[in-house]
Amino acid sequence: MMAGVDAPTLLTGRVVTPDGVVDDGAVLLEGDRIAWVGRRSEVQVPEASTPEGWDAGRTLLPGLVDVHCHGGAGGEFGPDADSGRVAAAHHLRHGTTSLVGSLVSAPGADLVAGAAACAELVADGVLAGIHLEGPFLSVARCGAQDPTALVDPDPALVEAVVAAGAGGVAQMTFAPERAGADALMGQLAAAAAVPAVGHTDADVEATRAALDRILSLGPRGGRPLVTHVFNGMPPLHHRSPGPVAAALASAGRGEAVLEVIGDGVHLAAGTVRMLFETVGPDSLALITDSMAASGMPEGRYTLGGRDVVVEHRTARLTDGGSIAGGVATLLDVVRWCVRDVGLPLADAVAAASRTPAAVMGWSDVGALEAGRRADVLVVDDALEPVRVLRSGRWVA
Repeated sequence: MMAGVDAPTLLTGRVVTPDGVVDDGAVLLEGDRIAWVGRRSEVQVPEASTPEGWDAGRTLLPGLVDVHCHGGAGGEFGPDADSGRVAAAHHLRHGTTSLVGSLVSAPGADLVAGAAACAELVADGVLAGIHLEGPFLSVARCGAQDPTALVDPDPALVEAVVAAGAGGVAQMTFAPERAGADALMGQLAAAAAVPAVGHTDADVEATRAALDRILSLGPRGGRPLVTHVFNGMPPLHHRSPGPVAAALASAGRGEAVLEVIGDGVHLAAGTVRMLFETVGPDSLALITDSMAASGMPEGRYTLGGRDVVVEHRTARLTDGGSIAGGVATLLDVVRWCVRDVGLPLADAVAAASRTPAAVMGWSDVGALEAGRRADVLVVDDALEPVRVLRSGRWVA
């Protein structure tokens, strides 16, 4: 259930804006839009009201934007739309107001069914888009993806999945070394889906060529994505730089956005700090890559039908031990980046809201800024969620 904000409403507190943190700030809401953001002393709307019991000592963040998430609260994005609704509701309650549902590699018929189910959620406003993580990936760098489902790019399958997605397919991860990858990039760009390089064993030259090619195609947000940089690709080596070097160079030029799983499991704190200090938050998108176990007790789960065990906040395949997604929410990721990595709050928030929204081409979400959708995440001093507002309505 959600309660609406119809009359002009004024929220006050510490406000994180695209320009930094305003300690004594205010956000004015009118209907489902943000009307004004600034210093509390400068607001000039006397008829605006403040919610009953409002604590002006809280911090106001933009609603978070997660462009890579497989599930949560026991639910998973796939052929069962109701299961996907459960997962999306979990992440919404924790402040992710724009969520892309990710499908793991699977046989073509399963991917089409999954895209159709997720398209229903997009039409209902539950999801902001659909992500296909495969099946055109490297077997050598498959991670938790089912290697038997991985194939070379198939234009007919892409056409079928895009059609089933009914305009909702936002991005697709592929390995540029697979035969047919060049045509795939063009097909995805024509379908307004962002081509994302990942789960790849390509060398630095092939990766750079792919990123340059995607950039020239002008995808929906203007830049290509790199799926969870460092994960699902060979490590950076000074004599064999591989995809990591190409990704860092491209992002450093402002020509690509790198997904970063900042959950304290997939990457070391020093690695995440290096990424922020090297390419900056405008070229990084914090993601969860979460699976069904997010928000659930430790134990046994599945990801795309593969058995997973979760222990000590880490999800691993029972067969082989590969990390199988995450269990964090995006606010958990922001909190870890601020508390354990030592990032400025504004940088972590930008990488979890404004940058992922921009790479998806969404200009109405991702920042506390006049004219954007009224998505607000209210947190306490420990960056724990207190209240969530989506499209001008409070989330129960």
